[in-house]
Amino acid sequence: MALTYQNQFYSKKIKVIVGVDEAGRGPLAGPVVAGAVIFSRAYINKDINDSKQLTEKKREELFEVIKRDAVAYGVGIVDAETIDKLNIYEATKVAMKEAINNLKVKFDLILTDAMPLKGFDVEVVPIIKGDAKALPIAAASIIAKVTRDHMMDELDKKYPEYGFKEHKGYGTAKHLEALKKFGPVKGLHRFSYKPVMKASLQEMNLFDL
Repeated sequence: MALTYQNQFYSKKIKVIVGVDEAGRGPLAGPVVAGAVIFSRAYINKDINDSKQLTEKKREELFEVIKRDAVAYGVGIVDAETIDKLNIYEATKVAMKEAINNLKVKFDLILTDAMPLKGFDVEVVPIIKGDAKALPIAAASIIAKVTRDHMMDELDKKYPEYGFKEHKGYGTAKHLEALKKFGPVKGLHRFSYKPVMKASLQEMNLFDL
């Protein structure tokens, strides 16, 4: 499916468009990661779609294709402790801004997946379900998702008892059971999220006995 929503924005003044999206707003552990992607106006890739609609194998393949074919791509990462300080909504904005600032290429317009952003001297257009409509946003969702998945796979090696490779930090039954059994990890789990907070309080109560 060719995602062409971005084409309506091209004009004499707007020649370079950035697509931005994130991965990891919902998990109980790990960072929130944003991707930013610029393609040439003529670029078409019918395989690129919202990362949630793709298999892991397909995302991995397209991750390499996007890095190769993009005019530029950037990544922004905000860790769990910062998420707890700011809240996930604001932390996502920080990650997106970082991803855009890491592009090192001049651009004329920013398209985001439903996220308003301030602080840029070009227009930002939030598009509802943008990752299913605009090619650069869909590509950014893949960059963000695969980058984050790789990070969670690495954390799985360090903390195998939590099963991060399997659930990527989301609140699955296995993850919740591990939280109950082992407690949350400082700097890794998001203590402002209720299931983590609950596990933390349980752990404190055990120590108090």
